Amino acid sequence: MEIKFSTDILSANTSRREMKGLIVPFGEAGHTNMGDVVFTRGSITIPEKIKLFVEHDMTRPIGRLVSSEETETGILGTFKIGRTNAGDDALAEAQEGLRDGFSIGASIDDYKIDNEQVLVSAATLREVSHVTNPAFKAAQITEVAASEPEQPQESEEVVSEQQTPEVEEVVEAAAEAPKVEAAERRMPVIHTTPRIELTAAKYLENTIRANVLGDEEARNYVRAADDTTTNNAGLNPTPQLTEIINPLANADRPAIDAISRGTLPASGMTFEIPKLSAVPTVAVTAEEGTPSETGMTNSYLSVGVQAFKGQQTFSVELLDRSAPSFFEELNRQMSFALAKAQDAYVVTQLGAGATDGGNRTMSAANLQDFVADAAASIYTNSLGFAQALIVSPEQWAAIMGLIDGSNRPVYVASQPSNAAGALAPTRARGQVLGLDLYVDRNISGTGDSTIFAVNPESYTWYEGSSTTLRTDVIGSGQIEVALVNYGACARKVNAGAYMWMVA
Repeated sequence: MEIKFSTDILSANTSRREMKGLIVPFGEAGHTNMGDVVFTRGSITIPEKIKLFVEHDMTRPIGRLVSSEETETGILGTFKIGRTNAGDDALAEAQEGLRDGFSIGASIDDYKIDNEQVLVSAATLREVSHVTNPAFKAAQITEVAASEPEQPQESEEVVSEQQTPEVEEVVEAAAEAPKVEAAERRMPVIHTTPRIELTAAKYLENTIRANVLGDEEARNYVRAADDTTTNNAGLNPTPQLTEIINPLANADRPAIDAISRGTLPASGMTFEIPKLSAVPTVAVTAEEGTPSETGMTNSYLSVGVQAFKGQQTFSVELLDRSAPSFFEELNRQMSFALAKAQDAYVVTQLGAGATDGGNRTMSAANLQDFVADAAASIYTNSLGFAQALIVSPEQWAAIMGLIDGSNRPVYVASQPSNAAGALAPTRARGQVLGLDLYVDRNISGTGDSTIFAVNPESYTWYEGSSTTLRTDVIGSGQIEVALVNYGACARKVNAGAYMWMVA
């Protein structure tokens, strides 16, 4: 889920063009689009390149976060405001108390509901905005520092209109003096890039005037035009940034996040978990009657350990001479691939042990029936509760598109009275009918087995540490890198999952 809330600015400075303030308070409830939200200390991760917007309008950036400090009361942020008209307006509004709040946009990674409040324990800051109405009314402005920028001093050699006669005298004296003295009295020159109309026709015209007629103004035009990439594009190398665009992989493992976790034993390719097969019984017994007796017995659930491996071969020159470091990026991408493989394996285990939920098509009523049936089935068979709903991206879209009889959205609702949950197109997590929703790209389509309701305690993912092996192939001057990881998914109770089937 993604939430937005706000708190007041503490200071604004137009000389340094900075705004400072408490952007996130700890331990206080603020009313957001997800209801009352409370952040705890250490719950928010702040990545690089956080921008400051106006009223959460992503088309209106006015500054960027340059420093932050976490205190007992919250996170203090300092923002550098851009030298734009919008930045000037923002500083003026902060000084006058017209727009005097900070508001954040954050992705919530872990939380719990307590007394109708969302208690956040893990979140990632996405953006901060300069707003008019902060959610935390108790956070008031404590200081607005606004020193005026220093005015540039005029050069002593600048001559006013009243000194015109003296100027004439200086010019006459300079004409009589040697050329060296005249050069010593020359005013300093500040060069700026001329603003010219740069078109093919203008460039051709000025080239002819400069070469044929000796026009000095035309020569200046050609000289300025040649300084641009238009005429000398081949002499200007294309810059390459260090960032890498990757729309193909990430470290998400929704199915694993939806179930319980354990530590893989240090050795062996299988391990066993004791599992009760019979439990003692107690019955109503008549006076002097024989008590009920059923012996408690157990069996062992054998869990197979799976190896997940990947390999890359590349040249030693690529490792040594690449920038940014090829090996660091390769290791990161192989970790992404590992996450995808492990999550896909867990999805297959969910499908293998889940109860067939019966045939149905997607509708608000059928989805509600599915969740109700899943809750009853999972509780009956596992003595636990359905807590997670794992869906394909296509089913996620179908659920967001559900509307009621008045064409109001059911799960992307603006009014809580019409909300059967909370979903958003900007966040692959949410809530549906009381269950935590996870969107998993290893599930596809809207057919059979594209929605799983799960009791997390019925499935456990056991994971070991990753091992990276590197081998130098001396003969070919290449390097082989292998990533190896071991994991196991224990289906402790098969009926602990309930899956969607299509009529």
